[in-house]
Amino acid sequence: MPKEEISELVKFLLPYPEQVKVVALGLREFVWDLYPDCIELIYDNYNALVFGWSPTDRAGDAFCSIAVYAQYINFGFMKGNELDDSLKLLNGAGSQYRYIRVADKEDFPAEYIKLLLEAAYQNSLYGIKPQKLSVNGQTIVKSVAKVKRRPGF
Repeated sequence: MPKEEISELVKFLLPYPEQVKVVALGLREFVWDLYPDCIELIYDNYNALVFGWSPTDRAGDAFCSIAVYAQYINFGFMKGNELDDSLKLLNGAGSQYRYIRVADKEDFPAEYIKLLLEAAYQNSLYGIKPQKLSVNGQTIVKSVAKVKRRPGF
């Protein structure tokens, strides 16, 4: 499905408050504007709706994600531990994933995140065999959980 086709994504966002929907879709556009040839992977999971970007159709190659929760969004980096977060804005104590919590798009440090995104994108390209790159700017729904623990469920 092409990235412009958002009907399924909008359906997944229905249970969320309007402000969360607006921020999620705004952040999605932010990433798409920067990486129009990547693949968006959507996971309608138990705890959150997550969409991420990858140079291939594999989640393991993803470089960033947007995790939508009831009151906020986590904008994250899959190998965030490898990024030079000079402003120390990223949260996370796990072995790899780092994120910034976003409740309002006005508070989103777009210029700084652009720098981190480019580094994360370049990191994601290491180890990918050239024939594995399936860059073509599409959206793929990878999974939909039958049971959800989120707003409206």
